[in-house]
Amino acid sequence: MKLKGIAALIALASVDAAALEGVVVNAAGEAIAGAEVTSYKNKTTVTTGTNGEFYFQGEPGELHFDAAGFSHKIVHTDDRVTQNGRVTVTLAPTVIEQVDVVGLPIHASTIESAIPVAVLTGDSLREQQAATLGDTLVRQPGVNSNFHGNVASTPIIRGLSGPRVLITQNNLDVSDVSRVGPDHAVSTEVSTVQQVEILRGPATLFYGSGAIGGVVNIVDQRVPTDSETRGEFYVGHESVNDQKAASFSGLTGGDSWAIYGDGFWREADDYETPEPAEEGSDSTTVANSSEESSGYTLGGSYLLDNGYIGLSVGRLDREYGIPGHSHGEEGGEEESVLAELEQDRYQLQSEFEIASSWLRSIRTSAAYTDYTHAEIEAGTVGTTFSNETTEVRMDLMHQTWHDWQGGINLHYKNSEVAALGEEAFTPPSESETFAIALMEERHFGDFLVQLGARAEQVTITADSVLLPTIEAHLHDGTEDDAHDHDHAGEASVTRVFDVEHEFTPVSLSAGVVWDFAPGYNLGVSLSRAQRAPSAAELLSFGPHIGTRTYEIGALFLEDLSGDEAEFALSNADIQLETSNNIDLTFRKFEGDLGIVLNLFYNQVDDYYYQRATGLYTEFSHDHEHDHDHADGDEEEHADELPIYIGAHADADFYGFEAQGILKLSQAWQASVFSDYVRAKLADGGDLPRTPPKRFGFDIDYQTGPWSANVNWTYYAEQDKVAALETSTDGYDLLAASVTYRLPFAGNALALFAKVENITDAEARVHTSFIKDVAPLPGRNFRLGLRGSF
Repeated sequence: MKLKGIAALIALASVDAAALEGVVVNAAGEAIAGAEVTSYKNKTTVTTGTNGEFYFQGEPGELHFDAAGFSHKIVHTDDRVTQNGRVTVTLAPTVIEQVDVVGLPIHASTIESAIPVAVLTGDSLREQQAATLGDTLVRQPGVNSNFHGNVASTPIIRGLSGPRVLITQNNLDVSDVSRVGPDHAVSTEVSTVQQVEILRGPATLFYGSGAIGGVVNIVDQRVPTDSETRGEFYVGHESVNDQKAASFSGLTGGDSWAIYGDGFWREADDYETPEPAEEGSDSTTVANSSEESSGYTLGGSYLLDNGYIGLSVGRLDREYGIPGHSHGEEGGEEESVLAELEQDRYQLQSEFEIASSWLRSIRTSAAYTDYTHAEIEAGTVGTTFSNETTEVRMDLMHQTWHDWQGGINLHYKNSEVAALGEEAFTPPSESETFAIALMEERHFGDFLVQLGARAEQVTITADSVLLPTIEAHLHDGTEDDAHDHDHAGEASVTRVFDVEHEFTPVSLSAGVVWDFAPGYNLGVSLSRAQRAPSAAELLSFGPHIGTRTYEIGALFLEDLSGDEAEFALSNADIQLETSNNIDLTFRKFEGDLGIVLNLFYNQVDDYYYQRATGLYTEFSHDHEHDHDHADGDEEEHADELPIYIGAHADADFYGFEAQGILKLSQAWQASVFSDYVRAKLADGGDLPRTPPKRFGFDIDYQTGPWSANVNWTYYAEQDKVAALETSTDGYDLLAASVTYRLPFAGNALALFAKVENITDAEARVHTSFIKDVAPLPGRNFRLGLRGSF
C-alpha cells in the first residue's frame, strides 16, 4: 500500500499504538520534500511533505529512504537515537543515479546489491534507444552487441551471449528465438518501456540456468500497479537509413482500477556506410537491412487495499531484411531474404499483502507467448521458426524473521520450439523446467548479507532428431578439391532418433555488501551456477545461415578414421555446464564524484561451444556466403560451409568494468567508462567473437531548458581470435546531441537533435557474425520530439 501525504496516516493511527515520526533533511539541514520512506516490515511507503516530515503508525522496523538526486539510505529504527519516537535522517547528494531494480525479488537499488547491476532509465534510456535491444545497451559497461546489420542484435554480457544471457519482459522470458541465431531479432520494443535492467554475471538464482551469463530485464507498465495518470510520446527521423518512427504509452485509472496502452511504428530503408560495405563491391549501402515494425499493448488492473491483479495483451509485427543472407538468381541478380515476425503475448501479474503470522506477500507472474517468424525467399516461405511458451513464477515472501527478509520462488516454464524448412538446422523440441529457489538477506550493522539457492529439473525432448549423411572433407589447397561433388552437403541417408535428456542444475550464491564509510561500500559475491545445454546446442545438424556455418550439436561426434569424415550419435553423458564465479565491487556514491569498479573471474567447467573441425561441406542452396576466413581461403571456399561441432571444455573469463562520474559545476558533468573481458579455453586457445577492450568519455551540459552531450568511444583492435576467425581493427566513434525543452506545458515537450559517428569512421564489430559485409552505419543525423504528461 502506498499512501501520499502525512495527514491520511495520522488519521488512521491509534492513540494506543506505537508510532514513529521524523524529518528528512540534506547536509545543510534543509527539508527534503517528496522523499519516499518505505517500511519493508509492513510494506508501507509514505512521502515527505514540504517540511520533510514523515509519520508511521506502529513499529516500522527497517526504513529505506529514497529521494531524487540523493543517495539512498537505510535506517534501522531499533538502533536510532531518538527523543519520544522522533528521528532525523540526513541524505547526502550523489551523481550516481540510484534506481530500484524490479528484476530482483528482494528490494535493492543499483548500489545496494552484492551482484553488479546497472539500470538504464529516464532521459538516458530515451537518448540511447535504438531499433534493437543490443544497440540500445551497447555503451553500458560490460555490455556489447552482436550487431547484425541494424536489424537484429542481442546483448553480450562479459563476453557471453546466446543461451547464456536471458532477456526478460517484466521478469518473464521474452520467448522468441533470438538466442538460437544472431539474425533473429529480439521480440521487444525499447521505445515504450520504463527501464532496462542489466544483471551482470550469473543470475541463475533468480531466473534459472538460462541466465548463467546474466540477464537483461525490460520493465514496462503493461500491467499497472497504480492509477496515477501519466504518459509519454516520441516521433523521430534518422538520415542514414531514412528511418521514421513514432511511439506512445499512457496510463490512467480510478480508485480501484487502472488501464494502460502503448503502441509504436517504425520504418527504415537499407542503411549507408562510410566505405563499401563488402570487399570487391562499390556499394556503400548494406543490402537487405531495411525494416518495418509495429506493435501495441493493452493492459488493465484491479487495485485493492492489499495489492493488485492485472492482465495485458501485446502484439508485435516486424518485417526485416537479413543482411548477408541473399540468394543468387540467374543474370547475377540477388533475391533478398526477409523475415516476417509475429508475436502475441498475454501476461498476468498480481501481488497481495497477506495478514499472516509467517507469510508477508504473494507475487505471481504468468505469461503465454506465441511467436513465429518466417523467412521469405522470392515471395515464398523458405523456413519457419516458432516458439510457444508458457511460464509461471510465484514469490512467497515471509514476514521478517530474526531480521532476515526473503522468501521462496517457484518457477515453471515450458517451451516448444520448432524450425521447419530447408534451413532448419535444429529439430523441433520441447523444454520443460520446474524450479524452487530460496533467497534471504539480513543487515548486520554495516554489513548486508545476501544468500540464495536454487534447484531445477530441466527436461529436453525431441522425437525427430536427424542424423544425415553428408560429404565432409578437408582442404589441402589443391585444385582437385571437393568442389566436384555435385551433391555434397545433401543427405543421401538420414537417420531419425527420439531423444530425452533430463538435467538437475543447482545454483548457490552468497554475497556481502559492506558500508565501510559514509558514501562508500564494497561488494563481494560468490556463486556456483549450473546450466543445462539448450536443445539447439545438443540437437543441431544442418546449415545455420545466420552464422554461415554447418552446425552439428554436442549430441553427435565426428569419426575421422576412414577416408572421409563421418558423424555418429554419441554415447557419452551430456554434462552440465558449471560456472564458479567471484565478483568484487567498489562503489563511491556520495558527493560530486561517483565511482563504480567491478572485477570478475568466471571459471567454467564443461563450457559448451562450437569447435571448428577444419572440415567443409557444400550447401546446395545457392547462397552467397562470406565466411569469416582468411582472405584467400574465403574466395576458394565460397560455395561451402565450414563444419562446426558442439564441444565442451573448461574455460576462463575474467576482466573488469569501471565507471566514474564527476560533477564539474552546476551545469557541467563529465564521465568515463572502460571494460575488458578475456575469454579463453583452459587448455589453450581463444574463444571466438570476444569483445575488444573499450574506453569511453562523456561531457554533459545542462542549464535552463538546454541540455547537451558529447561522447566518444574507443574500441581497441581484437587479435585474440579462435580458429577460422579473423582479427578486427580498432576504431573510434564520436557522437553529440542537444535538447531544448519548450517553454510551455511545464517543459514536458523536448526537441532534440543528435549526430552519430560524426567522423564517418568505418567500424566493423568484432562480435558480429557478418562484420565483413555489414559494418556500422556511417554518419547519422537524428531529429525528434519527445513529450510526457
